[in-house]
Amino acid sequence: MKAKPVITKPIVLITGATSGIGRASAIRFAKEGYRLILTARRAVTLKKLGSYLENQYKTSCYTYPLDVRKLTDIRAFMETLPAEWHQIGVLVNNAGLAAGLDPVQEGSTDDWDQMIDTNIKGMLYMTRLVAPGMIERRKGHIINIGSIAGKEVYPKGAVYCATKHAVEALTKGMRQDLVPYGIKVSSVCPGAVETEFSLVRFKGDEERADKVYDGFTPLQAEDVASVIHYIVSRPAHVNIQDVLIMPAAQASATIINRQ
Repeated sequence: MKAKPVITKPIVLITGATSGIGRASAIRFAKEGYRLILTARRAVTLKKLGSYLENQYKTSCYTYPLDVRKLTDIRAFMETLPAEWHQIGVLVNNAGLAAGLDPVQEGSTDDWDQMIDTNIKGMLYMTRLVAPGMIERRKGHIINIGSIAGKEVYPKGAVYCATKHAVEALTKGMRQDLVPYGIKVSSVCPGAVETEFSLVRFKGDEERADKVYDGFTPLQAEDVASVIHYIVSRPAHVNIQDVLIMPAAQASATIINRQ
């Protein structure tokens, strides 16, 4: 009787891993026995997360503090990555943010730079340095975290929406460029998720951030993480290209049934 082939789970690299969807995804993949490379800006929090996952789920974690806006950081990360971690099989481009909620004529150019550099350029930088290894191995999966803001535009969110529309376009372009090499590319686009997202957008104003989720049940980061894991765990011949996940109370970017 022929022995069944041993299926080795790929190494998963998650950016922005210390909070929200990134953290929830790290926990979900750790539970499922994947080896993890985790990056984020908050070095102490990142190290604690890695230790927690190793102790709690008996998996292996490699953590590296970096800012995806800085190409030099990502190059240093890739150049110093130990040999046993080179074969990255899944890249979750999760690092991203919204900064401010202002009409264009009153917007902060610093906020614009932060969103463009993180949401667009950071994703591109990381993909540029990880994808060649996937091409060499003729295998891999890139998941870009988009948003309902990449499918619709809402008032006072023009620049954030523009960055997430760019994520949509780049995801499609990556898929076309990488399909000859057997690499899957997917996007996961959440609606309202109760994470640090609004707290960051409103620069630490907790009262204003909390009001975003008043009167309805938003998604939790774990809801999105379960979708990401589901996409990654499909058979080799299946690619779920695009998922829009919304709270039941949300019909569009601007229509939410609040009780």
